[in-house]
Amino acid sequence: MDYKDYYKILGVDRKASDDEIRKAYRKLAKQHHPDYNPNNKQAEDRFKEINEAYEVLSDPKKRSHYDRVGSDFSNWQRRGNPGDFNWGQYGNSGTRVNMDDLNDMFGGSGGFSDFFQSIFGMGGAGASSRSQPQGYQQELDITIEEAYKGTTRLIQSNGKQKQVRIPAGVRTGSKVRVAGAGPNGLDLYLIVQVSDDSRFERRGNDLHTSATVDVFTAILGGEADVETFDGRIKLNIPAGTQPEQVFRLAGRGMPHVKNPKEKGDLFVKLKVQIPKYLSAKQLELLNEVSKIKF
Repeated sequence: MDYKDYYKILGVDRKASDDEIRKAYRKLAKQHHPDYNPNNKQAEDRFKEINEAYEVLSDPKKRSHYDRVGSDFSNWQRRGNPGDFNWGQYGNSGTRVNMDDLNDMFGGSGGFSDFFQSIFGMGGAGASSRSQPQGYQQELDITIEEAYKGTTRLIQSNGKQKQVRIPAGVRTGSKVRVAGAGPNGLDLYLIVQVSDDSRFERRGNDLHTSATVDVFTAILGGEADVETFDGRIKLNIPAGTQPEQVFRLAGRGMPHVKNPKEKGDLFVKLKVQIPKYLSAKQLELLNEVSKIKF
């Protein structure tokens, strides 16, 4: 049994960040996906290898266990020591998984390598810590507005196009299961990645944005234009509003994924714009006002 260098398989450094690992996986998984390489056994095997590497390196506990045990096994193998490597010396690390579950992800075809099973399959079906089968995974990029409203995507499934509904309220890391859309009729899990938006910051189901008014509106009161995913609205600005004051608009945030009718709130931070240039008349009036004691 040979050592599996999961970092080399994904083409990343051993100190690679989670984001670097994710990007490398996305690129390679798309390149070697069976849908794009029909009847190509080499591509299918490579795809399984990439998924195995990502299964380990995307999970902090598995990655830490692999770094320790895998490194020891690699050194042992390189030295050519006689006898068998003592896998049992590492005990229950809390990362053991049920190999029957994992192999079911590949239709019982033994998709995970002997090396993977040796590290994570100790204890077999009786292992106390079980990993839920993830199936085939594929990342899906959507905008925050699509996450707000819900959207659809056409995906390639076993050589055919299939329309998938992405529910409103999803966030980065949400999983959308598409039954039977993976290779060999297995389930496909779409891992949602919601892109950043310069207009809004999402915190849970609340949204944070800003609006700008001139100094006279802040002093005298008036209205501010606020952009929402349902169109622009008018926000009432009371007289004497201070710069950076935050207004809460209830129910104008992101929908809850399990109950789209229930939404978070929208928080609007008010920015006050100070004019750079004033007319002579405006300067004269402001000078008069400045002499009045408040």
